[in-house]
Amino acid sequence: MARKPNPQAIRERAAKTAQAMGGSGGVAADAPKKKTSLPQFAREVRAEARKITWTSRKETWITSVMVAIMVVIASVFFGIVDFGLRVGVAQILKLANAG
Repeated sequence: MARKPNPQAIRERAAKTAQAMGGSGGVAADAPKKKTSLPQFAREVRAEARKITWTSRKETWITSVMVAIMVVIASVFFGIVDFGLRVGVAQILKLANAG
């Protein structure tokens, strides 16, 4: 049989969680921002740019072919749906005009 939750324990856990998250309802308190100089900013940008990994020519080719195949499949699907809806609406309009 399941135990009933203890409301006091739930409140204590919620208070601990709120304190760990910053105390303001889950929103972290705004920390003062450090001012960075332009040369330091440029160094950080270059360091981040060095972490970029580019895809190989083969990976790019395979991805491009897959995208092209999906475009063809989607266009065929929507063409069939469009044709079906066009024929269905035409038949409904024929029935409405005949009556």
